[in-house]
Amino acid sequence: MASERRTRGGATSIVRTVAIAAILIGLVLVSLRLLPGSPFESEAAARWGAPTGPADRSTGAPSDRSVRPSPSPSPSLEPLPFAADDLTDLDLDGWYAWSVLDRRTGEIIGSENMAETSTTASLIKSWIVADYLRRTAEAGRTPSDAKLADATKIIRDSDNTRTQQFYNSLGGSASIKRLLSLCKLTDSSVAADGGWSRTNLSPRDTARLGQCIVEGRAAGPEWTEWLLNEMRLVRGAGDFGIRKAFPAAERKTIAIKNGWVDRTREQENHVNCLAIGDTWTMGVMLRYPIEKGYEYGMQGCQKITAALLTRP
Repeated sequence: MASERRTRGGATSIVRTVAIAAILIGLVLVSLRLLPGSPFESEAAARWGAPTGPADRSTGAPSDRSVRPSPSPSPSLEPLPFAADDLTDLDLDGWYAWSVLDRRTGEIIGSENMAETSTTASLIKSWIVADYLRRTAEAGRTPSDAKLADATKIIRDSDNTRTQQFYNSLGGSASIKRLLSLCKLTDSSVAADGGWSRTNLSPRDTARLGQCIVEGRAAGPEWTEWLLNEMRLVRGAGDFGIRKAFPAAERKTIAIKNGWVDRTREQENHVNCLAIGDTWTMGVMLRYPIEKGYEYGMQGCQKITAALLTRP
């Protein structure tokens, strides 16, 4: 009996020892699964600073580039203040044509005859002064104060004597050939007699000349703003036409150069207008019977512009 009890007691002790050992082994394994870096570490265990899974991400941004919202499109360009119109009801005698160039896009609109040419008269002085300024800078020289004063007289007051002096110094018709090339004019040509006043320009090329000036190709980067400022300060008899159709406060921001001449050979008046606005350039040209005088064409240039404006 005593021996049997000892045997049962020994077996019970062994079972208890095994159970305790099993429990201790289990505790060790659990500890190892929770220990960062352990080979027994659970994949589901959360790490500091790391998400536990996709559902826990809170970045607020999609992870797939294909579902990201596309960038907002650039706002469309504001329309120019002009509308294409054939202007058949203006009751103007003679020939007239117009063209507007969008400085932002290069797009040109105009009358059906905008590629036809007429003689420029004083409008071409804007190019002659630009050509002088650019070539002087390219030669590494600075115009003297006296020359700049002459250029001011040519632009603001349309002085013919000083214009001829500049034109001669630039090689005469060679200057106009540079205009056609540098400003990429497609309709225009040098006058048959080589004179600056009879340069043949179209309204479309007049708008292109304006773009050539404002972009800096005509006068060069150093003198472009100087020339544009002089063109904004045109005064006296030469201050008419395109910008007069705009509100008074806006006129002073528009650079212009106009031309007017009575052609006795053709018995016509030729009146021409060039204007450069903030987003556009414009050319308007008229030819009509000589007996109507200059003012008829000056007012006609303004009348054409006013008819094309889409806002008062």
